[in-house]
Amino acid sequence: MATRLPYRAVFISDLHLGSSASRAADIAAFLKHVECRTLYLVGDVIDMWRLRSRWYWPEEHNRVVHRILKIAKRGTRVVLIPGNHDEHARQFVGLNFGGVELSRDAVHVTADGRRLLVTHGDEVDVVIRHARLLSVLGGVAYERLVTISRWHNRLQRALGRPEWSLSQYLKLRVKSACKHIARFEQALEAEARRRGLDGVVCGHIHKAEIRREGGIDYFNCGDWVESCTALVEHDDGTMRIVHGPSVVEQLEPDTAADEPTREAPRGFALASH
Repeated sequence: MATRLPYRAVFISDLHLGSSASRAADIAAFLKHVECRTLYLVGDVIDMWRLRSRWYWPEEHNRVVHRILKIAKRGTRVVLIPGNHDEHARQFVGLNFGGVELSRDAVHVTADGRRLLVTHGDEVDVVIRHARLLSVLGGVAYERLVTISRWHNRLQRALGRPEWSLSQYLKLRVKSACKHIARFEQALEAEARRRGLDGVVCGHIHKAEIRREGGIDYFNCGDWVESCTALVEHDDGTMRIVHGPSVVEQLEPDTAADEPTREAPRGFALASH
């Protein structure tokens, strides 16, 4: 059995290292089991907002950083695009740290010739730009919802029932949140169109998705707080969203013995074509 799954490019966002909500062990395991020519870290890799209010940095968060540096040392091009939670890294754009390039955004050219804007997405988010305090408070509330969801899901697994995300449920059913997500997606698609590009890859809203709208391809990586998803490109240019823990279990079935098998969230293995 293969030890790593080969991809042309891998895009991951919203790791939120430094937050207790981060699924750091799952991130490290996923990165250990994939290889690619280019790895894009699409923002909110380190949650500086949470670290400023409360220091939290266990060893498993160090393992993620070491894994990323090891991937870069192995010859993979690693591009870090800061998001709103690690926006202070934007002052170092253009520099290279241990083989990790810092860039405000990037243009990725797929194997089939599509040119994609790679950006975290917060810079088109009017809530982030004009109501920073509200956004920070929302982040704290979100982390608490995730904690509640995890305790609920432990009980669900003990009872043999499927997992369920309270925060995702609320996000997708509150009318104002749905409108905000729609505006966010439309703004990014418009930015890609303005730059003469074929699509956009982003993160930020923690909602993994692949779709085509008005001739523009929209790809969202998801997050590593709840969904544990990544966007991957195959050698023929096909783009898919994969569920990290499922990838690890595919290559190391014995890892499932330590924890009940978790099904990939619905729709997280979609092809763009």
